[in-house]
Amino acid sequence: MGRISFSSRRSMTDQQPRESWRRTVLGQHRWLIFVLPFATYMLVGSMEPTLQTPGGASIGMAIAYRHYPVVYAVKILLTVATMLVVWPGYRQFPRRVTVLGILVGLIGAAVWIGLAELQVEQRLLAPLGLDRFIDLGRRSAFNPWQEMGSALWAGVFLAIRLLGLVAVVPLIEEFFLRGFVMRFLVDNKWWEVPIGKVNRTAVIAGTLVPMLAHPAELLAAAVWFSLVTWLMVRTKSLWDCVAAHAVTNLILGVYVLCSGDWFLM
Repeated sequence: MGRISFSSRRSMTDQQPRESWRRTVLGQHRWLIFVLPFATYMLVGSMEPTLQTPGGASIGMAIAYRHYPVVYAVKILLTVATMLVVWPGYRQFPRRVTVLGILVGLIGAAVWIGLAELQVEQRLLAPLGLDRFIDLGRRSAFNPWQEMGSALWAGVFLAIRLLGLVAVVPLIEEFFLRGFVMRFLVDNKWWEVPIGKVNRTAVIAGTLVPMLAHPAELLAAAVWFSLVTWLMVRTKSLWDCVAAHAVTNLILGVYVLCSGDWFLM
């Protein structure tokens, strides 16, 4: 018992300098809290293969489509690791979620699925020769039941995929967009800008940036992210935006599993 107690005290003593160092770095470079996890997710995500393009083609690699689950799992693992590094920064915002946030997530799911299913972008932009722009935003559309030989591993991958969709993406996207980008456009001392305070430029960016990130779903992104910007201004809660995003993505994931429309994931 004495040996365990000593080990615990030593562990706590060693942990304090590391925790202090982390808080110091995050205090001096506040942008890391909002940018690092998102940048990690996007960087590793650029290596994901699709049906049309092998993974890492832009840097001379050729990751086959069948390896998508491995690349995705690595992406989520590294993103979660960076989230844990900056976690003290997440805790500075009151974890307040309102009924309105959940309601926006439910409505947003219907809006996103309905508009995405219409594939308006394909019909309007493809005739203009903008197919490549649309292709930049195409999802992997990876069906594990069809592409993976083992039902067990397919189930494991789906669990990781849903974890990323519901728990990771909503947090890193909303913190990056509304915690950093939109506040940065309001004032140079963006860390002092309260959540919910916006100007015209910030509101435009709150819709335009996600549209550029979802070129294959431009209309859905425009409507959905505008709706969540309204939610942020109304409730002044960043975690409300995260909750709305998580609810929408959860319903989207369930919809894909039930409908088989894997192009939405």
